[in-house]
Amino acid sequence: MESNVVDLAEQIEAELAAAGTVERADKERAYLKSGLDHHGTPVPVIRSIARAALRRSPELRDDQIVELAETLWSDPVHERRMATVEVLAASVDRLGLGDATLLERLLRESHTWALVDPISTSVVGPLAAIDDGFGEVLDRWALDPDFWLRRAAMLSLLVPLRNGGGDFERFARYAESMLDEREFFIRKAIGWVLRDTSKRRPDMVFEWLLPRASRASGVTIREAVKHLPEDQRVRILAAR
Repeated sequence: MESNVVDLAEQIEAELAAAGTVERADKERAYLKSGLDHHGTPVPVIRSIARAALRRSPELRDDQIVELAETLWSDPVHERRMATVEVLAASVDRLGLGDATLLERLLRESHTWALVDPISTSVVGPLAAIDDGFGEVLDRWALDPDFWLRRAAMLSLLVPLRNGGGDFERFARYAESMLDEREFFIRKAIGWVLRDTSKRRPDMVFEWLLPRASRASGVTIREAVKHLPEDQRVRILAAR
């Protein structure tokens, strides 16, 4: 591993540690039920530190970006792993299908929505939107025994759907297969994607959800109906 990558990771670590507080670290660890070490650095500050480090190092090659991400992730410190996500999100135009194995490993090792969700929405999602090859990756994740991978498969589709585009058919297929699950983070994800999709296309969400309302969990329904017109919301709640 080249020294400039190691040096950059050490600089990021030093800045993350300096910006944290013990009080915030203790609260964050308890809130996330985290087994990682915590510096107690706020998320906006983590983002600023990671992106400033990249701006200071415009000479980094694509493979060095990946090395930097892997180096940051390698220590079990929450803020380092959040910085990893920021590095990858800021460099998504330099990633591709060949990085799917790395992204899957990071998702498997995350064990928390605080890492899984931004990896899914800010890294995998943009890659999947421009490379159809990620469809097979998401299809495989949607069937994985690890519920965090299943959640990632759905949330990777979230942003385009929120913006009025995206692949609702693929999401609907995933959601159909998971609708009867009891895992809270799956139920919440289904409702979250439906809720955000409904902001621009309420009729599509209503037509999909109404015949499935009796199967969907309360968590899913409560999220999904938040932005539906009153008459649609009433019909779905009655059907449940």
